[in-house]
Amino acid sequence: MDRLADWTASAGAKLGVTAGQADTDEILELAREVWRAEGKPAAVMAAYLLGVAVGRGAEPSEAAALLADLTREWSGTTCDWRD
Repeated sequence: MDRLADWTASAGAKLGVTAGQADTDEILELAREVWRAEGKPAAVMAAYLLGVAVGRGAEPSEAAALLADLTREWSGTTCDWRD
């Protein structure tokens, strides 16, 4: 395991969340896209809002795609990390 995986597993254990439920690559790609377009605080909020949405029953990939689409709308960019 790498350090991020270890930290994620520990954080998940503290919160009662199975680390395997999180798609780390997808979350990091979303955060990277938001950070580049809107800045660090927006990336943090995007990750938080993604977690809230998923906790309320949203499908993780669909929720991440909605946030990525919103980011592109706000920034005027056309790149898509899902490509």
